[in-house]
Amino acid sequence: MAKLLIVGCGSIGLQLAEELSAKGHQVTGLKRTPPILAITGINFMAADIASLAQLNALPTDFDAVYFIVSPDGRNPDSYQAVYEQGLNNLLNIFKQTDANPQWILVSSTSVYGQTQGEWVDEASTAEPQNVPSRYIRQAELQLTALNPKNIVVRFSGIYGPGREYLIRMAQQGGAVQKEPVYYTNRIHQADCVGVLVYLLEQSLAGIALEQYYVASDNDPAPQWEVISWLAERLGAEQPTVKAPDNTAQSNKRCNNQRLKALGYQFKYPSYQTGYSQLIKGVKGVN
Repeated sequence: MAKLLIVGCGSIGLQLAEELSAKGHQVTGLKRTPPILAITGINFMAADIASLAQLNALPTDFDAVYFIVSPDGRNPDSYQAVYEQGLNNLLNIFKQTDANPQWILVSSTSVYGQTQGEWVDEASTAEPQNVPSRYIRQAELQLTALNPKNIVVRFSGIYGPGREYLIRMAQQGGAVQKEPVYYTNRIHQADCVGVLVYLLEQSLAGIALEQYYVASDNDPAPQWEVISWLAERLGAEQPTVKAPDNTAQSNKRCNNQRLKALGYQFKYPSYQTGYSQLIKGVKGVN
């Protein structure tokens, strides 16, 4: 069993910690404000990674480190604080003891700047247009250069309990782009956890892994199709057609074949399978 550090224990990090602990791994969660109530099998440490002084007590004898951070806001300063300053602080702490654990960085498909509905995979150009995503891309490059065993997982739009943006959009109605086609790419948060566990297990088993994995479901679909389907299931009004717009900052289709070829099987391979279960919890839907 491995000794693991999870940097950032939000909803995904916490679920990951619980699953890895249940599998017998020794798990430490690093979080600015740890849960008030103890969680069996998980040791929490309170620290803000943007503050080097708060990391002085952090042990470094970990086999692997998950980096799953959430910036305070969608502004450049918030992304710089965690993906640059925070990451560098952690790397400095590990460097002081010559520790070199494997890193698994949770990234985003926002690092792709494609805007014309192109298919993208791990070999596609990743040159984001916005500053926040550039900080994520910078962290990717930093960690992959540090150790060939380090892994970057690029999640597409995460949905699940508490992440119901498209459901609210369908309920509220309004105009949705139909032409030119604007694609949405999604992954259920249960699959986020599943992918992160699976990659660690493959690594511990000695399986040779790539440094980059796109983690998105099997069905990049037009936003018009997804919202129309949700509206029908929710008993809401169908969307109206938005005036044509070619100004999207990001419009692509994510190819997950590398992850599937490794052997990962999605729990929710399409938006229909994932949202069918999620909307059962919405009032008025059977």
